[in-house]
Amino acid sequence: GHVVLPLLETEIVGSGWVNRDTFLAGYGAAQAVPGPLFTFASFLGASHEVGVNGYPGALLATVAIFLPSFLLLFGVLPFWQSLQHHQRIKAALWGVNAAVLGLLLATIFDPILTQTISGFSDVLFAATAFALLYFGRVSVVLVVLCGGALGGAIL
Repeated sequence: GHVVLPLLETEIVGSGWVNRDTFLAGYGAAQAVPGPLFTFASFLGASHEVGVNGYPGALLATVAIFLPSFLLLFGVLPFWQSLQHHQRIKAALWGVNAAVLGLLLATIFDPILTQTISGFSDVLFAATAFALLYFGRVSVVLVVLCGGALGGAIL
């Protein structure tokens, strides 16, 4: 899911369908709920300012983001048993996995770090949330709710 974030940002924000703040707010909300990040497309479809929006826009965007994956899955599935035994296919999949990791790291850097971390207080806020999650084993729901409340109180 995260590998499509730079593409979504370029196409959606770059074309003026949704402003950058709405995009980042929707991305943050998508991180706070369980499920695939592709559902972020539903938010973008509902909130964009050009063309179909609201519920019809959300439905259209959700179908549009999921459809290529389903078509690829149904297209490859009949051949998968025979493909997974070829060494070149295995090597290619290792390369794809490496490329996905690189895209994920690039996504963390831009737009997330470059657009959301603007000072020491932001770094402290993120580090505290991480420490609560990782070392303190505090519930994700509690950290998200407290972080949202604190962020809302600060703004």
